[in-house]
Amino acid sequence: MTQNCAAIGASPETTRDVRRQFATQLTIERTRLLYQGSLLPTLFMLINGLLCAWLLWNPARYLLVGVWMAWLLALVALRVIQVAAFEAATPERQAQPTWWRMFLFGSAFSGLTLASAAIALVPVDSFVQQAWVFGLLGAAALSASVAYAASFTAFLSFALPCLVPPVVFLFLYQDGLQRGWGWLGLILLGALTVVAWQVNRLVERGLLRRFQNQALIEHLQGVRQVLSTEVEQRRRAEEQLRQAQAVLEQRVAQRGQELAQANQALSQSEQRLALALEASELGLWDWDLESDEVHHTQLHALFGLDVSQVRSVRTDLKPRLHPEDLPALRRTLVEHLKGRSEDYRVEYRVRHAQGHWCWIEDRGRAVERGPGGRVLRMLGTRRDITSAKEQEEQQRLAGTVFEAASEGIAILDADFQLLVANQAFCDMTGHHRDELILRNLLELPCSHDARRHSQAIEQALELHGRWQGELVEARKNGELYPQNLLLNVVRDEHGRISNIVAFFSDLSARRESEERLRYLAHYDDLTGLANRALFRLRLHEARQRVRASGRSLVLLHVDLDRFKLLNESLGHELADQLLKKMAQRIASAVPEADTVARLSGDEFAILFDGYSNLSSLVRVTTRLLDKLRVPQRLGGHEVVVSASVGISVLSDATFDLNALLSQADMAKQHAKHLGGDSFQFYTESLRASTLERLTLENQLRKAIDEGQLLVYYQPKLCLSSGRLHAAEALVRWQHPELGMVPPGDFIGLAEETGLIAPMGEFVLRQACWQACEWRRQGLEVRVSVNLSVYQLRQGKVVSLVRQVLQESGLEPHLLELELTESQLLDNVEHIIATFEQLHELGVKLAIDDFGTGYSSLSYLKRFPVDYVKIDQAFIRGLREGSQDAAITRAIIAMAKSLELRVVAEGVETQEQLAFLREQGCDEAQGYLISRPVDAGTFRALLERPAAK
Repeated sequence: MTQNCAAIGASPETTRDVRRQFATQLTIERTRLLYQGSLLPTLFMLINGLLCAWLLWNPARYLLVGVWMAWLLALVALRVIQVAAFEAATPERQAQPTWWRMFLFGSAFSGLTLASAAIALVPVDSFVQQAWVFGLLGAAALSASVAYAASFTAFLSFALPCLVPPVVFLFLYQDGLQRGWGWLGLILLGALTVVAWQVNRLVERGLLRRFQNQALIEHLQGVRQVLSTEVEQRRRAEEQLRQAQAVLEQRVAQRGQELAQANQALSQSEQRLALALEASELGLWDWDLESDEVHHTQLHALFGLDVSQVRSVRTDLKPRLHPEDLPALRRTLVEHLKGRSEDYRVEYRVRHAQGHWCWIEDRGRAVERGPGGRVLRMLGTRRDITSAKEQEEQQRLAGTVFEAASEGIAILDADFQLLVANQAFCDMTGHHRDELILRNLLELPCSHDARRHSQAIEQALELHGRWQGELVEARKNGELYPQNLLLNVVRDEHGRISNIVAFFSDLSARRESEERLRYLAHYDDLTGLANRALFRLRLHEARQRVRASGRSLVLLHVDLDRFKLLNESLGHELADQLLKKMAQRIASAVPEADTVARLSGDEFAILFDGYSNLSSLVRVTTRLLDKLRVPQRLGGHEVVVSASVGISVLSDATFDLNALLSQADMAKQHAKHLGGDSFQFYTESLRASTLERLTLENQLRKAIDEGQLLVYYQPKLCLSSGRLHAAEALVRWQHPELGMVPPGDFIGLAEETGLIAPMGEFVLRQACWQACEWRRQGLEVRVSVNLSVYQLRQGKVVSLVRQVLQESGLEPHLLELELTESQLLDNVEHIIATFEQLHELGVKLAIDDFGTGYSSLSYLKRFPVDYVKIDQAFIRGLREGSQDAAITRAIIAMAKSLELRVVAEGVETQEQLAFLREQGCDEAQGYLISRPVDAGTFRALLERPAAK
């Protein structure tokens, strides 16, 4: 409404009057709708009431039902009378608030009537009668609520007395069935409230739009009358102009007579003119073409020469002419001498006696001709136009600058009539120059906003000599654009405004740049989601709402699984497209979220304001993961992307928001640690576990740097000879405070953090050095060292092994490298190539944990390995006739067929050792033979006699 009033140029007082008028009309129209719409629900309520009375009619309730029916009929009759009285009233009486209060009072009593029926008349022992009566009463309440929704207050005056008392009564009633009806009534009240609010909003919006259109039509009619008046005034002005034209023609005729008289007086003034020419700087010349003799006046003033110095044009004057001007002068003179031009006029440069060049304007005419039309004599004048030329050059430069300026520039007269405009102004407004010149700037279509400020502009120019402001103007095609207008006045010698210089700047590009910068300051350019800065702002705002309302705040930290691998495989362009799609999926999966933001490359944050039900959070997060996991086509590839989600709940407004972020990140890291494609809630135990792992990681880094790691050796028994001839090198951590840390507590952590690479290099160097030391002592022992897939991915294993063998001097066949079976399928071709290079060095290769079911025999035959180690899970359950025994026999038989040696690990009993020896197993290791020991203890074991 305010915008329409502003658009038609209404004053603030008029706008307030219009608002009050609209409010009054809205109240009257809303009351009329309520009265008109109340007849049908009143009739419906009467019919349903009669049906309810018929259903409940029995001798025990005659009096109660009869009283209620009489009351209902009275209310219906009063409503009908009330509607009839309202329809018969005049609009002025209808505007009185009494009708509104009467309607609210009647609707409240109608609601109480239905409520009393639900409380007092419905039997408690008949479910069928309850269903019929409650259904009929609910239908009546529903129809009345929808009809009264034109006013939310009218709806509440009916719905609350109608539904709240029965609901309260049914909840207080002890029977569980009655409470069920109470819940139904409560749900009906909530649904009707939402529908009534929406209907009220739509009705109010429709009424306001109708009133605004009516006001606009009335205003247009007023404008039409004003335009008619202006047209009549213009007709009168045209008649006045015609009369003025007739007067002007008379004055022209009179002026013609005056000119004739002036021509007569002109001859009398020739003598005076000659004297004036002599007194001026205009020089006269008389040139005799046959003798080339010339006579001059004002020679000294023009050229700085005496008359005696210039006697001949060709001899005395021509050498002083500028060479570049001679062709034009000669051509102009010839044209006149041949009679092709009435006058001889040319501009040229002459060297002054002082050495500088001065511009001369030469005018003349042939005054005497000989036989054949040959010119014999010419007369003319010369004047120095050097100053005019310099001013013209300055004007040309100023005009060049004027036209080349990127800003629009216009020169106006004191009445804002546009005299000159450059091309930039024409391009800015979209108008042609001819459409702008000699028109009032403030009356141009492209100066609509400036016209609104015309009074302020004129006052500022008069007082301060300048005005500047930002306007919103329209181009010729109707496009609006922001404009900066600067006006400066130019005053004459009397201090009056003679001209106004206007400078116009198009601010569209600057505004777009500012908007772009504002957008990039708060939103992610790739995905369009909120960035980290806006997320922080929203987080603080949500915290304030939590503090005010006492509700909880939930943060979901989403991290895409294996996105770095997808980025390397697909390329950055496709990876960016994938991020856009995943961002769209996240936003569409959680429409109830307060904020969805992108924190970094593949990390997103989802903020919920008001979630407190953990089961709802589980459903929402499960829905999010399911939607993210749906396959999608990208660059000709089908891609499936899962995510890990960490959930943190903030219920205390004094809690640190940074802690909330770190908690969600801890939970997300825990979800990733569990394999991804899942979600985890933050708990205190998780925090303690994370801190413990972080502390252990820092201590492990320190242990590698400070030499706290040790290498233990677990002996391998040759089953054919009964001697210890090999050992597996195992890393141990001797903590200065905790003592010996179990390998299970830090090996997995080392693999996750990448510390397994320096740890593996340490074990390799230590084992090779110890094997060389035993060799020097006469003991030949083959040492096996475990490789991690992390070391293989780095691509430095071959060069490292070659370097360690050269530095230690160990023979390659005494070194054995082990890789677990589950790691063989990680980049198979790369591992096969690496194994082949190691095999060429002479190093022994073994597959650890064989038989766990990960590897493929088609790959196994391609690996150049020497040993397979049967996983201890099969050895531990080894009994004759068991499935583990059958698997062990099959592994040994398969290895023998492939000409591979077999090592059994985890041997703990003599029965297991006997079974392995019987099946032809080559080597065994386990606690039956020896636990892992240090180098000194292992040497003592080597010196023991062979075991049979």
